[in-house]
Amino acid sequence: MSEKKVSIAVIRRLPKYLRFLEDLEESGVKGISSQELSELTGFTASQIRQDFNNFGGFGQQGFGYNVKSLKENIGKIVGYDLTKNAVIVGAGNLGKTIAKYSGFRDAGLNIIGIFDRNPNNIGQDIDGTEIQDISKIENFLKNKKVHVGIITVDKESAQDVADLFVKYGVNGIWNFAPLDLNLPEETMVENMRFTESLLVLSYFLKNK
Repeated sequence: MSEKKVSIAVIRRLPKYLRFLEDLEESGVKGISSQELSELTGFTASQIRQDFNNFGGFGQQGFGYNVKSLKENIGKIVGYDLTKNAVIVGAGNLGKTIAKYSGFRDAGLNIIGIFDRNPNNIGQDIDGTEIQDISKIENFLKNKKVHVGIITVDKESAQDVADLFVKYGVNGIWNFAPLDLNLPEETMVENMRFTESLLVLSYFLKNK
């Protein structure tokens, strides 16, 4: 595999390729060309070939791509096959939904801790993981290897939670709070903005 730095734009396209390839494999499709994949994904055939060439290409000229092999290779690139220990801070409706969603487990997300400050939530069991009082999180992070910190608290608390994750070596932050976090460059942050996404949709509905 190439050692060159791959742009974030390419990385963001890989999960979409993976999703379509999973569907194709389930449908019994064995091979696919870049043009056929283009028609499914909406990316140009040239863009698809360039994306895959960042990682060695995978296809054979004149034969296209083996669906199963391509799916497995992209899965390895994005770490689908890696177990990623995660901690959720904020056990409201969103936090509980994330903890329960089996699709994240299928992608290697292993929820090992859930924390909240609401006494009504503390002690509840979410798919085998007990919600703990937020006061216990520092000791937990000291003694566990956590790869992903999931923030589902309000924006007033989000930065403090993120700082705590960084302090104890959590390198990936999945942020659902409506706040742009101020974190070290080496910390990878994925911001999920539901309201912003809704307003984009609202704009197009308004101007249809």
